[in-house]
Amino acid sequence: MFGVLTPCPHGAVRHGVDPGEWYAQLCGLCLGLRDEHGQLARTATNTDAMALTVLTEAQSTVAPVRTGVGPCALRGMRKAEVAVSPGVRLASTASLLLGSAKLEDHVRDGDIRRGARRPVAAVSGSWAKKAAAQAGSIGLDIGPMVAAIAEQSRLEQQAQLTLEDLLAPSAFCAGELVAHTAVLAGKPENVEPLRAVGRHFGALAHLADAVEDLDDDLAAGKFNPLAATGTGRVEAYRAMRQAERGLHTAITDAGLDTTPTVRWVLLDPLDGLLHRLGHDLGLLRAKRPPRHHPVAVFPEAPGRKPNLLEGLGLLFQYPTGYACFASHRRPCSGERKDAWLSRTGCDCGSCCDCSSCCSDCDCCECGCCDCNC
Repeated sequence: MFGVLTPCPHGAVRHGVDPGEWYAQLCGLCLGLRDEHGQLARTATNTDAMALTVLTEAQSTVAPVRTGVGPCALRGMRKAEVAVSPGVRLASTASLLLGSAKLEDHVRDGDIRRGARRPVAAVSGSWAKKAAAQAGSIGLDIGPMVAAIAEQSRLEQQAQLTLEDLLAPSAFCAGELVAHTAVLAGKPENVEPLRAVGRHFGALAHLADAVEDLDDDLAAGKFNPLAATGTGRVEAYRAMRQAERGLHTAITDAGLDTTPTVRWVLLDPLDGLLHRLGHDLGLLRAKRPPRHHPVAVFPEAPGRKPNLLEGLGLLFQYPTGYACFASHRRPCSGERKDAWLSRTGCDCGSCCDCSSCCSDCDCCECGCCDCNC
């Protein structure tokens, strides 16, 4: 799983949302990818795309549809009720489109060993075709988005760049995807406000990736929007804050700013992301360490990249469920990752809403709780 949004199950409770809704949304997306596109497509599951399902359901006048599914390793072998709706198909389309673009980037950047580049490129092309076919089934034309993704690659080859130019393709694609939630929900009046929500989110997510990847990209000689445009981290952070304000205004215009599921899946995670980055950049006060959840940190040297045979062997840890329960190496980079099961929520205990005890603090450090998420 990947994505900048990390909805917290405890946050669901705070907003009066059933914590099981986390599995309903993410598992609905994962199973939708599997049923329509095969087991390998499940690796395109990402937390950002599930916001599309939530936004579609939040605007719909029809009660959300759920269907029972059997046990899954990622749920600790528990059964669940998962989302089944046009929003899931939209989220699947977005996941495949994004996954295809990421794989293409890895091939182009040389992150994948020579012998594996052709099969990975084939998967990227297959996902792009499947995304186009599924988009057609829900009335979404992804041709302009595919063109925007191609334009992103072209822009990165140019010498004279502005940050706005580099963010434009991501903003456009996210805007079109989020706007289509209003179409699927039968709310044409929300199309333009939600297009603005998506554009702000796309720019913010791109900037967040650029800030977090800057050191690694510089060390590896890879393209990074900040380095290419001479933009500092602090300046990028301020741009993210501006995008967040624009997103809040647009989501309010759509009448969704007080919808519990939207606050839980979209607004709260964005606020948490910006607080974390602000702390990392030294712009916000450091949070108090949690009293009841100490975490031991064991530095680990980066793993070497697997060769072709090792990579193919490591790839089978996903469909077999091994990666759900145990720490594992990524097939392409060799990077060590925690078990997926340990990354399906947070370990902050029972989070609280500090809005009742403080008004101007930058984070949950007012002394009223031990939340560290």
